[in-house]
Amino acid sequence: MNIAIIIAGGSGQRMGQDIPKQFINVCDKPVLIYTLEGFQKHPQIDAIELVCIDGWHDLVWAYAKQFNIHKLKWIVSGGNSSQESIKNGVFHLEGKCTDEDTIIIHDGIRPLVDAAVLADVIVKCQMYGNAVTSLPYNEQIFVADDEISTTKYIPRETLRRVSTPQAYKFGKLDRAYHEAFEKGIGIHNSSYTNTMMVELGERLYFAAGSDKNIKLTTMDDLEMFKAYLNTDKDAWLKHT
Repeated sequence: MNIAIIIAGGSGQRMGQDIPKQFINVCDKPVLIYTLEGFQKHPQIDAIELVCIDGWHDLVWAYAKQFNIHKLKWIVSGGNSSQESIKNGVFHLEGKCTDEDTIIIHDGIRPLVDAAVLADVIVKCQMYGNAVTSLPYNEQIFVADDEISTTKYIPRETLRRVSTPQAYKFGKLDRAYHEAFEKGIGIHNSSYTNTMMVELGERLYFAAGSDKNIKLTTMDDLEMFKAYLNTDKDAWLKHT
């Protein structure tokens, strides 16, 4: 089975709104529903688990019924950090998944997940045991010597931007989260599943990415999302 864990456990304070950003309405639909619809419509996704902020579970079930998200099977409570939320989702699937099931982890506030990207991360995980959505890094990166100067750069050819969706075999993912929280490895600050796995000694494998796969963190991101929704592809342009 291919099971998606959608992470929507944050309060979204940086957006500066009165409700969590995943529940902000855009064109009469909550951001989170756009995300869930991407997984609902994908033929390779068998089930969805949502990790959600407390107090919003009943509303999500109502939205799922309204928007026909019938692949949503479980809603569990988030934690105090992204890693705690993901851990809660993974541990809740114990006894429901086999070791070889593919678990796809995705941010609930990335509502423009592309079907081809999702398909590729699943295929690469089945080939290698894990896969992380990635893109080349196209800007120059310099290392600061101090606050005003630098003498060293990192060749961009050696860099990849990694985001979600990410996919892992359930058995290894479950064992990794048990080890990480028992030993305090890869679970602090901005850590995520991919960085935790590397800190635990795992090799990660790249899958395809998309520049449209934006994370809605600020109001500017929200405006960009609206622009994507309201812009049709120009017919005269070649699309690959």
